[in-house]
Order: sequence, then C-alpha cells, then structure tokens
Amino acid sequence: MSGAPLGVAAHPNEGANHLVACSAACYQTVPPSSGNHYPVWPVYKTYEQPVPWGFLVHGLEHGAVVVVYNCPCGCPDEVAAARTWIAALPADAACGAPPRVVLAPDPTLDVRWGASAWDGATGGWTLRAASFDQGAFQAFFTAHYDHGPESICGGYTDGSVAGWCN
Repeated sequence: MSGAPLGVAAHPNEGANHLVACSAACYQTVPPSSGNHYPVWPVYKTYEQPVPWGFLVHGLEHGAVVVVYNCPCGCPDEVAAARTWIAALPADAACGAPPRVVLAPDPTLDVRWGASAWDGATGGWTLRAASFDQGAFQAFFTAHYDHGPESICGGYTDGSVAGWCN
C-alpha cells in the first residue's frame, strides 16, 4: 500500500499466525496494521533503531499503538515532540503501567510519520502524516488504543541492545 494517501484509514485483518522470528513478514499496509507476526513482542518504549515489523505487529495484537517515522535528514524537533507526547499519556488503566506505545524509526516508511493499531473487531488502522501533529496522533491513540485481539500488558523482549535479528 505504498503511496497511500495521508490521514487515517481502516484495513482488513491480515491474519494472526506466528512466524519464525526474523523470517520474512509481508504486510498489505504501510505501516503494517495487522497480520502474521513473530512469537514475541517488543517492550513498549522508544527505540533509537528500527524494530522489525514482525515484533511490532505482535505488539499491535496486544493493543499497542506503534508510532514510526522516516526522516532521512533527521527531524529531532519532531521526534522530541513525539517523545514528550508519549511521556504525557496517562497510565494504562488496565495494566497499571505506562501505555503500550512504541516509537521507532522506520526506514521502510514511505511517508515521514505513521502510526498503526489493530482492532480485533474490525481489522487494522493506520495514520499516515507528513509531520508529527500531536493532535492527530492523540486522536488516533484515543480512538484505537487497546482494541487489539488480545489485551496483554507489558512487553516481552528488547532486542535493541544485541540486535533484533542477529
């Protein structure tokens, strides 16, 4: 779905099977919003390096919202604004912990900013944007947070130190 218009869009559910970790995973939306994924999911936090989508999609299945950006020449002010927004989000009422949100760079993203969420009842949702707009990302978060097919608190793995697929 490369080249899709900016804004919020709904997508059909792409399945939910587990794949071998770090194997090829293909998705019909950019950014991915549901689908087959790796058997473990990421710790919900901000990453400095890309996280493979097979891990992120599993986080979506657990009700997370994933926010990604692709700024080849850098966008430190926008990333700082996104970090500030995430830090100000209320605690997850169901989990008693910080919200299930991942922020990471994504060099495969064909727009500057994106967000995705999986709704167990309707399929996936994406937000595609030319810049980080806190109001748009907050509206997306409010509408789609914790609607995944499984609501599971806490992350499982953080492959950012050793490398996700090394």
